[in-house]
Amino acid sequence: MKNHVTILIITLSAAVLILFGNSCNRGKSPAVAENLPAGMHGVSVIEVIQTSNYTYLQVFENNEKYWIAVNAREAKPGDVLYFTQAMEMYDFESKELNRTFPLVYFVQDVTESPDLKQVPTTMGKPNVAKVTGIEIEPVEGAVNIAAIFAGKEAYAGKTVKIRGLVVKFNAGIMDKNWVHLQDGTGDDVNYDLTITTLDVLEVGSIATFEGKIEIDKDFGAGYTYEVIMEDAKASDLKTPQVTL
Repeated sequence: MKNHVTILIITLSAAVLILFGNSCNRGKSPAVAENLPAGMHGVSVIEVIQTSNYTYLQVFENNEKYWIAVNAREAKPGDVLYFTQAMEMYDFESKELNRTFPLVYFVQDVTESPDLKQVPTTMGKPNVAKVTGIEIEPVEGAVNIAAIFAGKEAYAGKTVKIRGLVVKFNAGIMDKNWVHLQDGTGDDVNYDLTITTLDVLEVGSIATFEGKIEIDKDFGAGYTYEVIMEDAKASDLKTPQVTL
């Protein structure tokens, strides 16, 4: 009888260890975060919730589970994803899901493989590839991106007009839509202007924006923009010209 009890205890102990080990590694891929440079996240997908505009993903990274939101995409548990830019939102309410997330990270640059060229050197620096061959027709009274970055102190607090190509669009973050605009000007660092607006635009379209320039804008959590155009109005839209 004693031997049977001993065997039972050992068997139960082994089962507990296996169960504990499996729960600790749930959603974890050992190779996900290996050899990644500072600033890049590698995560394993645990749970997927789809909405019309966003895909909400519960992910696992460094023994921690948390939620991220990305532009609507196909995803499934077990997928491995990478990103460098995320804006954290506390007590974010999704009206479509009728659910409030205590904390969710809105990710702008999720990929299925790590792109080491996309690692940002500073938090909040726009992480959008430079589009070549952009040709924007002149607009009376407008300035270009190169001029805004070069004279940012002079433009700070002023309302300006700019026309360019919409290379990225994220809707409904902090009750605003977020646009990345390029016009073919600027250097290898300052070529992309972030714009907040209530207007809805398609990636690849050309539009004129008029809004206030802010510099060193801090949205919290260390997420700052050297230059950003706030509360802009879009006009003179042209249908998508290119596929990005």
